[in-house]
Amino acid sequence: MSEPADPAWPVPEGACAVFGPEYVEVYEVTHSNRGKSWHREALDITSRIRERCPGAASLLDVACGGGTHLRVFASEFDWVAGVEPGAAMRALAERRMPGVPIHDADMRDFRLATTFDAVTCLFVAINCLETVADLRAAIASMAYHLNPGGVLVIEPWWFPDRFLDGYVGGDLVREDDRTVARVSRSTREGRATRMEERWLIGDGSGIREVTQVTLLTMFTEAEYVDAFTDAGCTVEYEEGWLTGRGLFLGIRKG
Repeated sequence: MSEPADPAWPVPEGACAVFGPEYVEVYEVTHSNRGKSWHREALDITSRIRERCPGAASLLDVACGGGTHLRVFASEFDWVAGVEPGAAMRALAERRMPGVPIHDADMRDFRLATTFDAVTCLFVAINCLETVADLRAAIASMAYHLNPGGVLVIEPWWFPDRFLDGYVGGDLVREDDRTVARVSRSTREGRATRMEERWLIGDGSGIREVTQVTLLTMFTEAEYVDAFTDAGCTVEYEEGWLTGRGLFLGIRKG
């Protein structure tokens, strides 16, 4: 299948956000407060992988962030590794899982020395890529690292026709010695979601503000399907899944 042309509407430059130390500090606590469970998601995905590849013993988590999914996978698989280009996130994953390889690499063109029974790319990390060509390159790189019969799992961001332009979210988290308030607003910018997040963090040392702007490209369902197919994988899309955005699962052909 020939590579489709990118859609006419532009993607702003800089869609791949860099998440620094201050963002890492508040990222997990706010999402956990909203009901996100990395543990439940990882166990659910493990079950889906084993349904399709019962003997799966190794897993690579691409864009593994701070290792919140990966540390659960490490308890379910014989051998795991991660790929994470963000220095602050990678450092957190390495602290959490000493001895687990966390590679500093770009998901679009990485090449490791081994292959795996499963490869995952979760929490819409793939949507930090800017173009359909980037999407296709990343999925091809992930499929390259699969053993025949191995399972590729990708969690997408919203499709363009399901995005709520102007959506505003808010969270308030109180811990023993810290209070974190978060407000977010998501708007359409070209074919991307522009998500602006602002936190106020209060503790004994004072009150600080952290701002993060992330651009998430809204690929279509057909663009994911074509990328899986051209990478030599079957593909199925599970509507909704645990996060509401669905889940793509593929199996690499022999």
